[in-house]
Amino acid sequence: MTLLEGSVGVEDLVLLEPLEQGSLLKNLQQRYEHKEIYTYIGNVLISVNPYQQLPIYGPEFIAKYRDYTFYELQPHIYALANVAYQSLRDRDRDQCILITGESGAGKTEASKLVMSYVAAVCGKGEQVNSVKEQLLQSNPVLEAFGNAKTIRNNNSSRFGKYMDIEFDFKGSPLGGVITNYLLEKSRVVKQLEGERNFHIFYQLLAGAEADLLKALKLERETRCYVYLNRKVSRVDGMDDASNFKAVQSAMAVIGFSEEEIQQVLEVTALVLKLGNVELADEFQANGVSASGIRDGRGIQEIGEMMGLNSEELEKALCSRTMKTAKENVVTALNVVQAQYARDALAKNIYSRLFNWIVNRINESIKVGTGEKKKVMGVLDIYGFEILEDNSFEQFVINYCNEKLQQVFIEMTLKEEQEEYEREGIPWTKVDYSDNGVICNLIEHNQRGILAMLDEECLRPGVVSDTTFLAKLNHLFSKHTHYESKVTQNAQRQYDHTMGLSSFRICHYAGKVTYNVNGFIDKNNDLLFRDLSQVMWKARHPLLQSLFPEGDPKQASLKRPPTAGAQFKSSVAILMKNLYSKNPNYIRCIKPNEHQQRGQFSSELVAIQTRYLGLLENVRVRRAGYAYRQGYRPFLERYRLLSRSTWPRWNGGDREGVEKVVGELSLSSEELAFGKTKIFIRSPKTLFHLEERRRLRLQQLATLIQKTYRGWRCRTHYRLMRKSQILISAWFRGNMQKKRYGKIKASSLLIQAFVRGWKVMGKGGGASSPPMGPCPTWFLPDCASCWEERAAESESCPPPGPPGVRGHVHVCVGFWVCRCVSGSVDARRGDVCLCPGCVSDLATEFCLLLGGPCSLPTRLPLLSPSRTVSALYLTVFSVWVRNRTPSRSGFGLLCLTVYLYVGSFLVCPCQARKDYRKYFRSGAALTLANFIYKSITRKFLLGLKDNLPSTNILDKTWPAAPYKCFHTANQELRQLFYRWKCKKFRDRLSLKQVENLREKLCASELFKDKKASYPQRLRLEFFS
Repeated sequence: MTLLEGSVGVEDLVLLEPLEQGSLLKNLQQRYEHKEIYTYIGNVLISVNPYQQLPIYGPEFIAKYRDYTFYELQPHIYALANVAYQSLRDRDRDQCILITGESGAGKTEASKLVMSYVAAVCGKGEQVNSVKEQLLQSNPVLEAFGNAKTIRNNNSSRFGKYMDIEFDFKGSPLGGVITNYLLEKSRVVKQLEGERNFHIFYQLLAGAEADLLKALKLERETRCYVYLNRKVSRVDGMDDASNFKAVQSAMAVIGFSEEEIQQVLEVTALVLKLGNVELADEFQANGVSASGIRDGRGIQEIGEMMGLNSEELEKALCSRTMKTAKENVVTALNVVQAQYARDALAKNIYSRLFNWIVNRINESIKVGTGEKKKVMGVLDIYGFEILEDNSFEQFVINYCNEKLQQVFIEMTLKEEQEEYEREGIPWTKVDYSDNGVICNLIEHNQRGILAMLDEECLRPGVVSDTTFLAKLNHLFSKHTHYESKVTQNAQRQYDHTMGLSSFRICHYAGKVTYNVNGFIDKNNDLLFRDLSQVMWKARHPLLQSLFPEGDPKQASLKRPPTAGAQFKSSVAILMKNLYSKNPNYIRCIKPNEHQQRGQFSSELVAIQTRYLGLLENVRVRRAGYAYRQGYRPFLERYRLLSRSTWPRWNGGDREGVEKVVGELSLSSEELAFGKTKIFIRSPKTLFHLEERRRLRLQQLATLIQKTYRGWRCRTHYRLMRKSQILISAWFRGNMQKKRYGKIKASSLLIQAFVRGWKVMGKGGGASSPPMGPCPTWFLPDCASCWEERAAESESCPPPGPPGVRGHVHVCVGFWVCRCVSGSVDARRGDVCLCPGCVSDLATEFCLLLGGPCSLPTRLPLLSPSRTVSALYLTVFSVWVRNRTPSRSGFGLLCLTVYLYVGSFLVCPCQARKDYRKYFRSGAALTLANFIYKSITRKFLLGLKDNLPSTNILDKTWPAAPYKCFHTANQELRQLFYRWKCKKFRDRLSLKQVENLREKLCASELFKDKKASYPQRLRLEFFS
C-alpha cells in the first residue's frame, strides 16, 4: 500500500485537505506535472490525458498489478481493471466499467487498456486466444468507421459503444456483444472547419491499391470529393495508408470474408460518389421549379458499380412519390429538396452500413445461449458537451450523461450504504444534489422535451422548429431548470447570450444553451420511400440488405420511430444493464485544448471536474468515514507502532488493531470498528498514523543497520580465519608431499641395492656349480644376462650412484691384486700378501679402470653385448698374462671373478628379470593407442551425421573437436566441396555451362574496374 508514502500529492482525493475546488485542481496539476496521470476517489479512477506515450504499460506492469490489491500500488488503470476482473472471476459478480469524459480526454485509449489487461490476465488456449484476438481487433474496425478528427481530438469517437465481454466460470473469455449508440451521421455530409469526415474515407483513398481504386471507380486525391473537407485531408501522427491495411487485416481476423470486405468498401465508395452527384435547377412545363442531374456520369458509375438502374436512381433523387387512398402522386423536388434527399440517402447508407458492421462483429464473437457466463461491460461514450452552437446531437448526448451521473450518484451512495450495513456501522443520510428532476424534464413520457419533440414531428399541419420551441416555452415556463428568451422576458431578465430560437437547460454540470434549428428534421430522420425502394432493387447483396423496407412485399405505412425515441429506448436499456452490474468508474480529463504534452489549463480542468461531479463524489465518500481498511492489512502496516504487536502478534487481527490504536491514544470519535474493517473519520488521523509510522521506520532502520554491520564484521572474521586455516593446511600438505618424495626416492635406491645383494647371494649359493681349476662357467651366464637385457630400454638406470659403483670396483680390484701377487691356496682359501706387488698391481688396475668416478662410463666390459664382453674378457686376460708372466692361473681366475661380480653390481638385470612378472610391459602405449583410435572413430562418425547441405554456396563445415585433427578436417572439407562442385557440374545443361563461362569471362574483364563505370548507368555490375 503506497498511500502517502513517497507519493506526489495525494493519491486518493478522499484524503484531500482542505476539500475545495482549488486544492483539488492543485493536486491534479502537481501529479500531472510529475507524469502521475492517475488519481483515486475511493474506487473511482481519474485519468488525465498525457498526450504522450508513458512507460507505465505493457506485460511487466500487467504482471505487477495482477498480484496486488487495489491500494497496494500507485493508482493505475490496471489496478481498477484487475479489481473488476477478480471480482467477476472469484465472487461471481457481473461488472461494468464506465468510461466518461469529453472529446479528447482519452476514453478510447482507456477502453483499449482495459481490454488489453483483461485479455492478458485471463486464460490461455487456442480457442481463448482466438476470442481475445477477435475482441481486440474489433477496435480498429470500429474506430475506422466511427471515429473522426474534430477540433478537440484527432481520433474522436463519434458514437457511443458498450461492449459486454462474456466469460466462463474459469474467467476465460467466450465472446461478447457490442451495442452502438447514436452515430453522428451528419458528419458524413458536412464537417466544421478544421475537422474531417470519418477515417475510413481517407484510409480507403490513401491505402487502397490502384486496382482496387479502379474497381471502385475512385480517384486517390481527396479534393475530388465534395463530402470530404478539402482543407484538412491529413492528420499529424496518423498514417492513413497503414491504418487501412490494419483495418483489412482486423476484418479478416474477426471473420469477414474477402467478398464481404469488398462489398463494405463498395458501399463506402458509393457514399463518396453520392456527394459528387451535382443537382441543377430545372422547370416543368407548367413552370413549377424542379431539379435534375447536371452530369449523368456519376449516376451511371454508381449504377454500374452497385447494379442499380441509373434512370430510376435519378428519378428517386429528383422527385417524391406520395401514396394516397386512391392513387400515387409524384411531386418534383426543387434543388434544395433534392440535395436534402441526396444527403439523407448518403447518411442513411453510412449509418446502416455501420450498424451492419457492428452486427457482423457480434455474429463472430457471440456466445452460445446454453452456456453459463459472467459478464464484464465496458462503456465508452461521449462525455458532456458544451459547444458554441449546441444542436440536437449535443442535447441527446448531455441527456445520456445526465442519466449516467444519476447512476453514478445512486450506485455510489448505495455501495456506501451497503458497506456500512455490512460492517455494522450506523448509516447517516447524506445530502447530495439529485439530478433526477433534470432527467425527468427531458425523458418524461407525456411532459418531457423528447415527448414534445416526437409529438410535434407527428402532428399534422405546419410543423417547424419555432412551433416546437413555443410549445416548450408554454409547458416549462415555470420550471426551475428551463430557460428561454420568453421565460426570461416574463421574469424581466435580460441575457444577450440567449437567442430567440434557443432554450437553456441547467444540467448538473452547468447551463447549456441549445439552438432548436434542425431539431425536427434530425429527430424525424426521414428517408423518402422512393430511395429505399431503389436501393432495395440493387443487385449488390450488402446494399440491398441495408434497406429491407424497400421490399414491396414488406412495405408498411407505419411511421418509423424517431431518432429521439430510439435513443431514449437505448439509454433505458443501458441503464437497466448498468444497474444489474457492479460499477467501476474511469473519469477522463483533457488537460488542455491544444493536445500538447505538459500543459495544464486549470480553467479547462475546473470545467470538466464540474461536469464529472468529482467534488460531489468526494463529498459523498467523506460523508461518513473518509478511510476504511481491513483489519489484517491495517495491522500489517501499523503493528510496528505498538510494543504489544511488534515484532510478533499471535492473536486475532481485530484484537491486534485495538491494541495498536489503544496505545496511540486516538479519539474514539475518530474510529469505528466494523466486522472486518476499521473506519477512520478524518484524514488528519490517518496523516498522524503515517507520520508516527515514518518515525518508527527510521528507528527500525537504524537498528537493522547496526545489526547488519555487526553480522558483516563477524562473517568477515570467520571467513578470514577459515581462509588462514585452509592456507596453512595446504602449506603443510605440500611440505609433507615433498618430504614423502625424498623418502620414496631413498627407499627405491635402498631397494635396488638390496635386490642386487640378494642376487649376488644367489650366485654364490649352494646351487652354484663348483669352481674347478679353470672355471669358465660364469662367462656364458653373464653374457646371456647382458644379451637378454639388451632388448630392454637402453636408458635403464644403473643400480646406484656412480661413486658407489666405482668404490666397489676399486675394492674388488685390490682384492684381485692381492690374489694375483700373493700365494693363495684354492682349496683352503688363504692368501699370501705381497705389499709391493699389491700396490703396484693395484695402481695399474685402477688406472686401467679409469678411476672410481669415471668407471661406469669407461669400462667396456659393461656393454650389454655378448661379443664385446667375451672379446674384452679375452683381451684383458692376455693383457694380464703379458704384464704378469709369473702369475699363476689362479690370478686370472680372480680377475674373471671380479668381472663376474661387477657385472651384477653395475646392471641388476637379473633382479629385474626376477621381478618382471609383477609388471605389464607397454601398458601405457597400448592405452594411448586405444584412446587415440576411440576419439578418431568418434570424430569421423560425428562428421558423418553433421555434413552440411549439398548447395555449392554453402561453405560451412563442422569444426574439429581437437587440434590434432585440424589438418585432416581441412582435407576432408576440401574433398567434400570438390565432390559437391562435381555433382553440380554434372547436373548443368550445355546452355547453363555456356552462361556460366560468359559470366566468368565478364567478371575477369571488369575486375577492379568498377570506379571507371559511367555515371549514367543506374545499376552497377556485380561479379
